[in-house]
Amino acid sequence: MTAIATTQPRAALTDDARAELTALLGDRFSTSGPVRDHHGKDESYHTPFPPDGVAFARSTEEVSAIVTICAKHKLPIIPFGTGTSLEGGIAALHGGITIDLSGMDRILRVSPEDLDVTVQAGVTRKRLNEHLRDTGLFFPIDPGADASLGGMAATRASGTNAVRYGTMRENVLGLTVVLADGRIIKTGGRARKSAAGYDLTRLFVGSEGTLGIITEVTLKLYGIPEAISSAVCAFQDIRGAVNTVIQTIQVGIPVARIELLDEVQMDAVNKYSKLNYAVAPTLFFEFHGTAAGVQEQAEMAAAIAQEHGGMEFAWATRPEDRSRLWQARHDGYYAALALRPGSKGWPTDVCVPISRLADCILETKADLAESNMLAPMVGHVGDGNFHLVYVIDPDKPEEMAEAQRLNDRMVSRALAMGGTCTGEHGIGYGKMAFLEQEAGDAFAVMGDVKRALDPHNLLNPGKVVRV
Repeated sequence: MTAIATTQPRAALTDDARAELTALLGDRFSTSGPVRDHHGKDESYHTPFPPDGVAFARSTEEVSAIVTICAKHKLPIIPFGTGTSLEGGIAALHGGITIDLSGMDRILRVSPEDLDVTVQAGVTRKRLNEHLRDTGLFFPIDPGADASLGGMAATRASGTNAVRYGTMRENVLGLTVVLADGRIIKTGGRARKSAAGYDLTRLFVGSEGTLGIITEVTLKLYGIPEAISSAVCAFQDIRGAVNTVIQTIQVGIPVARIELLDEVQMDAVNKYSKLNYAVAPTLFFEFHGTAAGVQEQAEMAAAIAQEHGGMEFAWATRPEDRSRLWQARHDGYYAALALRPGSKGWPTDVCVPISRLADCILETKADLAESNMLAPMVGHVGDGNFHLVYVIDPDKPEEMAEAQRLNDRMVSRALAMGGTCTGEHGIGYGKMAFLEQEAGDAFAVMGDVKRALDPHNLLNPGKVVRV
């Protein structure tokens, strides 16, 4: 089990603090066991750490007031969106108050002519796209889970569309943030570029609630493509699939999504989603554009796949077929767990330069072949990012140790190839040691930034950096 990375003592919720929070929020401040337990556990294998209380906020001003009370009483503060993080990012390691932002779910402004939108942090990506449906616009960042947009900004999320549309880093124009002392600031704006001052927006995007609490987000929007087509292609071996990805990207085919599922994951997906694709390394493609453009992209990709041992493309052009295909991909985590009923998932990810992708995946697969560990592989391989889910029994120390060993080897391999310890899951407290290894002297600079903005270490303490 990952060690907690700081010795900061657990704070106590005093009667005075409880009274002030109750006076502010009424029954929207809860100390009940089930509510606290729910807010101390994410989707990962990490040990739950419930907070001492949960404050349900409805506005930026309320978040500011809650933070001000917590700062006065030196209570840690942990922001919570939907609880879909994967590295222990919402665990209340030292007690304190969780601020649940799910009630901040208003879409504040849509500007179709400027292709942007401002939302409260609790709006989920699916709800935003449902709201946008009649405008001809959509927000493309799709991490799989129906995560909150504030949480997606805080963790610098990406997903299946990142190869074409980028990650949250590229798609957040501005933020409203509550600082550790309760101050409210706005970063960025609606202009598509700016040379004005420090880029505070990018500082808070990916900070995982350790520098400030994101309460509003201004995002880029995109026009819904005229034509969309998806396809599935199985390969004789995983090298052929990965080389297809590399060549597709290098020749400049503007593929919207290109996902790799290994044979173990395909078996899981078939069983869980009741599909009948070949149990083999497989690529899921999606192409966006005009009808002619999509056809040209698809033909070029199919030709490349054939050169590398790809079988015939199985097409999904109707919206309902595409939805079923991509829902099956997004359900991959639960499909993996269903291979071993009663198990838990240890999800992990790395990202490497595209030219090293084949080496990194093949060496990782070789490690798995020598181990008895069940670990399906999926990947947003168009940008060099892939994931494993170690399917484990956390009560068996030998399985935990083996998953740790394999994970350490995979991350070290990625770092040696010029990659990163996480392409999209974030650091939380699960990958802090890897971040220190990756960042080198910059890790200390991150700590300096943390101390400058949060001198009492109240904002999500024990995550991302050591203080």
